[in-house]
Amino acid sequence: MKVGFIGLGIMGTPMALHLVNKGHALTVYTRSQVPEAITAAGGVRVDSAAAVAREAEVIFTMVPDTPDVEAVLFGKGGVAEGIGKGKVVVDMSSISPMATKAFAKRINALGADYIDAPVSGGEVGAKAGTLTIMCGGDAAVFERVKPLLECMGKNITLVGGNGDGQTTKVANQIIVALNIAAVSEALVFASKAGADPAKVREALMGGFAASRILEVHGERMIKRTFNPGFRIKLHQKDLGLALQGARELGVALPQTANAAQLMQACAARGLGELDHSALVQALEIMAEHPVAKG
Repeated sequence: MKVGFIGLGIMGTPMALHLVNKGHALTVYTRSQVPEAITAAGGVRVDSAAAVAREAEVIFTMVPDTPDVEAVLFGKGGVAEGIGKGKVVVDMSSISPMATKAFAKRINALGADYIDAPVSGGEVGAKAGTLTIMCGGDAAVFERVKPLLECMGKNITLVGGNGDGQTTKVANQIIVALNIAAVSEALVFASKAGADPAKVREALMGGFAASRILEVHGERMIKRTFNPGFRIKLHQKDLGLALQGARELGVALPQTANAAQLMQACAARGLGELDHSALVQALEIMAEHPVAKG
């Protein structure tokens, strides 16, 4: 198929590569320089999101936040200027569910279809093509784009209508943040008590406390490898969406609010560009004790 990809960051670049490596004709647009791997694989850069929309049958977007998606879709030189009947926008960013519903209606009014398809799995999953993809939209449109999504992910689910994919991603980010906070507290506690945190983690991996967060991010906390797979500032944004939605729905999310404050403490110390596993540093500061020496 003729596909377009807008947003070639840490996640977007490997995702786009999977598409072109599977034989799809790829047109790309990004505000920064197009990675050499994309052009070497046959990706063609154009000078606007509108040009991507004119060239492609399915247009993927993968940008940081709700205003970025709105600008890419409806701003000057945006997708809306080049889209037409029969085309599909697949937004893989993590943004507001309510805004997503509004964006979908505006794209539908132009004769095109819209799928929200945020992902989980981080840079590792993006590179491996094993992302979890949570979709919202029309079932027939989903089936049309599913073979493309299968180039990038393994666990691909149509949750419901437009916005439901984004709602699922927010729920995912709540669970991930709370798990990171729990693992952080456990390792800070164990280390300050005098136990070897690496051995504690090893023991816990064989019990009911075992989790992917303990496996991957627990190791990061011990080895002090906080180079970003998923940055604190982006997880802050996602928790902000959760708390905003909670206010609108009249739902209390006390543990989410606490995790958001721990990330805010990290960001206030200039750690927002680090991996979200660096949340442990907020607890280490309060305990006056690092999990392990870097």
